[in-house]
Amino acid sequence: MNEADLRNAVLQALYSIAPEAEGERLDPQASLRDQLDIDSMDFLNFLVALKDTVGVEVPESDYAQVANLDDCIRYLAARLPST
Repeated sequence: MNEADLRNAVLQALYSIAPEAEGERLDPQASLRDQLDIDSMDFLNFLVALKDTVGVEVPESDYAQVANLDDCIRYLAARLPST
């Protein structure tokens, strides 16, 4: 999975919890929760969707490392399961 695939997977997971989200308008450095006005439960659902799609589980201690789009993609890329 390359960076473009990961970005698409992250955006699809975001759309599943915030269908009104516009991926091209997201600031890749700003907090996803703030930009999309999602609560902690929605954020957890986003992380579950990522695990289901990408196969990477994000432990609670790492939540800050996936707070924005760019960091989330970097985090996932570094932890992708080998095939």
